[in-house]
Amino acid sequence: MANSCIPPAPASSYQVRIEPDGWVFVAAPNQSVLQAALAAGVELDSSCRNGTCRACLCRLLEGTVSYPIDWPGVSAEERADGWFLPCVAQARSDLVVDQPMAWQAKP
Repeated sequence: MANSCIPPAPASSYQVRIEPDGWVFVAAPNQSVLQAALAAGVELDSSCRNGTCRACLCRLLEGTVSYPIDWPGVSAEERADGWFLPCVAQARSDLVVDQPMAWQAKP
């Protein structure tokens, strides 16, 4: 008999899609969305990489993220509207992100 109180094991990775260009990459649960994007050759605006400057602010269209710090630099109202900071946010499900200013890194 299975115990329904045991939470499912976390995924080993999540798929992230950047719209409108459709770039897809994988993010590990302990990796920021920005780190995963850069590792896959997708550039997102960023500066401080610690959640304070808001240069990377973009909209989450689908999915769930969490922050490893208490103050991710996004207000409760902004979060409710889907805004998040990929420099500090970690994927907790597959994501669809609206970021028309993303670009592919040059090899």
